Amino acid sequence: MASHPDFATYAADQLREAGCIHSRKMFGEYGLFCNGVFFGVICDDQLFVKITPRGEAAFPGLAKAPPYEGARDYFLVEDVDDRETMTELVRITCEALAAYPQKKGRK
Repeated sequence: MASHPDFATYAADQLREAGCIHSRKMFGEYGLFCNGVFFGVICDDQLFVKITPRGEAAFPGLAKAPPYEGARDYFLVEDVDDRETMTELVRITCEALAAYPQKKGRK
């Protein structure tokens, strides 16, 4: 089932304090970016955030699940109305992801 654009807009709006958030339609679902860093996806109207060691340390109780069949586990954000927790998770995640060496693009 594809995600609804209204849910993607709502989730991005909830995260606005984490940085410059935007979503991009990808394969019927949505990829999420913060300040240009890909940090999560919306699949079946559920928010998934990449797992990093810093994110796990800060939020050890968050549920984990793959966003789609064959994917690695992501944090499953079950309460998208909890703006404070979501903002902190995304901020921590994007800081950690930005510190990783960037892959070189195709030539």
